[in-house]
Amino acid sequence: MSSTALFTIPPPPATASPSVTSGTHHLISTNRLLVLIDKSKTINHLLQIHAVLFRHGLEHHPILNFKLQRSYASLGRLDYSAALFGRTHNPNIFFWTAIIHVHALRGLHEQALNFYVQMLTQGVEPNAFTFSSILKLCPIEPGKLLHSQAVKLGFDSDLYVRTGLLDVYARSGDVASARQLFDTMPEKSLVSLTAMLTCYAKNGELDSARVLFDGMEERDGVCWNVMINGYTQNGMPNEALVLFRRMLKAKVKPNEVTALSVLSACGQLGALESGRWVHSYIENNGIQFNAHVGTALVDMYSKCGSLEDARLVFDNIDDKDVVAWNSMIVGYAMHGFSQEALQLFKSMCRVGLHPTDITFIGVMSACGHSGWVTEGWSIFNSMKDEYGIEPKIEHYGCMVNLLGRAGYVEQAYELVKNMNIEPDPVLWGTLLGACRLHGNIALGEEIVQLLVDNNLANSGTYILLSNIHASLGDWDGVARLRAMMKDSGVKKEPGCSSIEVNNKVHEFLAGGLNHPKRKEIYVMLEEINGWLKSHGYKPQTEIVLHDIAETEKERSLEVHSEKLAIAFGLISTRPGTTIKIVKNLRVCVDCHEVTKLISKITGRKIVVRDRNRFHHFVNGLCSCGDYW
Repeated sequence: MSSTALFTIPPPPATASPSVTSGTHHLISTNRLLVLIDKSKTINHLLQIHAVLFRHGLEHHPILNFKLQRSYASLGRLDYSAALFGRTHNPNIFFWTAIIHVHALRGLHEQALNFYVQMLTQGVEPNAFTFSSILKLCPIEPGKLLHSQAVKLGFDSDLYVRTGLLDVYARSGDVASARQLFDTMPEKSLVSLTAMLTCYAKNGELDSARVLFDGMEERDGVCWNVMINGYTQNGMPNEALVLFRRMLKAKVKPNEVTALSVLSACGQLGALESGRWVHSYIENNGIQFNAHVGTALVDMYSKCGSLEDARLVFDNIDDKDVVAWNSMIVGYAMHGFSQEALQLFKSMCRVGLHPTDITFIGVMSACGHSGWVTEGWSIFNSMKDEYGIEPKIEHYGCMVNLLGRAGYVEQAYELVKNMNIEPDPVLWGTLLGACRLHGNIALGEEIVQLLVDNNLANSGTYILLSNIHASLGDWDGVARLRAMMKDSGVKKEPGCSSIEVNNKVHEFLAGGLNHPKRKEIYVMLEEINGWLKSHGYKPQTEIVLHDIAETEKERSLEVHSEKLAIAFGLISTRPGTTIKIVKNLRVCVDCHEVTKLISKITGRKIVVRDRNRFHHFVNGLCSCGDYW
C-alpha cells in the first residue's frame, strides 16, 4: 500500500561495550565485524559471525547485537532475532523498536503488541519510530488505543506517526476518521497521500480518490496502481483502461500489480484486443510470468471468449496452485464446456491439490450449464463428505440453478427451505427465474410474498414475477406488479451490450441512437432483417412482455442491444472476423435464434457473453445446445 518505507530505524547510540578494551586491535575487529554483518547474505554466515562474537567476548556489544538482531530478521529467521533480543541486557528503545518493527512488518501484530506491552512495563518510553512501527498493519481496536497514547505522549503530530494512524483507519474502512487525520496534516508526504488515496479507492469513493489523484504533484507507480485498481474493483473497467493508457503516456513503468488490475478490467469488458496487448507488454517488458500473472491471463482470456488462449497460458504456468486450476475450471464452465471442466477437476485432484469452495462453484456451474443433475448432486454432496468443505450460499445457488433449469422447481424450493444458512435475494431470484422458465406462477407468487414480508424483495424480484404474468398473458397481474415497482422506486436494469473494435469498446443500449455511426448501424439492421426473412425467420413476439400491438413488439425485438452491437461489428470488421459481444443480461430467445441465423448467413463465428455464460454461434448452431 505504501509507496516508500514509513521510516528507517536509526542505529542505537554508539556506546562502548564493557567487554571491549580501548585497544586499536579490538576497535578494528569490531568495525570489521559490523561490515561483515551488513554484507551477510546467508544465515550460516551470520551464525559464523555470531560465534566469533562469543569467542572474542563481544556477545553483549550493543551495536553488534543490534545489527545481528536486524540481520537475522531480514534473512527470515525471526526466531533467532527474538532469541537474541531475549538475551540482551536492559534493551534500550532502539532494540525494542527493532523487534516490534520486524514482527509488525510480517503481519505478526499480536506478537508485536506483546513486545510493546513488555517495553512499557519495563519503563521504556516509546518514541515516534516505535509508534510508526507498531502501527504497521495494526488492527483498528488496538490502533485506537495506540492513537490515544500517541496523543498523550505528544507524538500524534509527527508526520510518520500520523501517516501510520491514517493507514490504520483507512484499512479498517473508517473513511471519516482517516479523512480527518489527513485534512489536519500540516504537511502531506507521498506516503500519506497514497494511504488516503487507497482508503478512498478501497471504499468505493472513486470521485474523491480521483480528485486527490489528479491534485498530486508527484505520483509514483503505487499511486497509479491504486487508482487503476480502484476503478477495476468497483466495476469501472473503462476508466481503468483509460487511466492505464495515461500512465503509459506519463512514462511511468507498469509492474505486476498494474498488469493484474488491467487484465481484470479487460476481462470485465470482454476486451480481447486490449488483453492481448497487455499480454504482449508483460512478455516484452520484464514483468515476471508467475502463477499470479498466469492466472490473471487465464481469467482474462476466458472472460474475453478465447478459451484456446486461456488453455495455452494455463499449460505454460509452472507450479500451478489451486487458484490457477480454479481459473481454468471456471473458464470451461462459463463457456459451457462441462466435460472439460470436470476432467480438469479430476486432474487437479490427481496431482494432489485440495479443491476449494471456488473449485466446487466452477464444477457445479458446469453441471448446471449441461443439465447434469445426478453429477451435480454427487459433487455437491462430496464437498462436505469427502473434502470437509461446508457448502456456502453460492454452492446452494448452483444447485438451485441446476435443479430449477432442469425442471425440478419444487425440489429446488425444498433445498432452499432446508438450508442451514439464510437464503439471500440472489438465491431467491434464481428460484424465481426457474418459476418463470417453467411457468410455475403459484410458486412464484408464494416466493415473492415471502420476500416482501421479510423486506428481501428487490428490483429483480418484481421483474421476474411480472415476466411470469406477462408470459401467461396476465396483463392485470403485470400492471399490478409494475405499480408496486413504481411505488417502491424500483427500476428495471436496461439491456446493454458492448463490442471491442480496434482496441476501443463500444456500448449499446436497446433502441440506442447515441452512437456516431447510428445511421450505418440501422441500415445494417434493415439488411439483416431482409436476410432473416428470406431464411424463414419469424420474430418471437411472445417474449415481449408488454401489452402492445404485434408490429410494435417486432420493432422492439429488432433493436435489442446485442443486435445493434452485432450490426456494428458487421460494418466495422473484415468479413470472416469473429464478432465478440458482452451483454449485461441473459440473452433472450429471439436474439439467440437471430444470432444463430446471422452466423450461418455471414459465415462468421459470433461469441456472446451474457450474464450467465458464453454462447459460441457457428454456422447456425450454438454451443449451449439451446439449453441456457
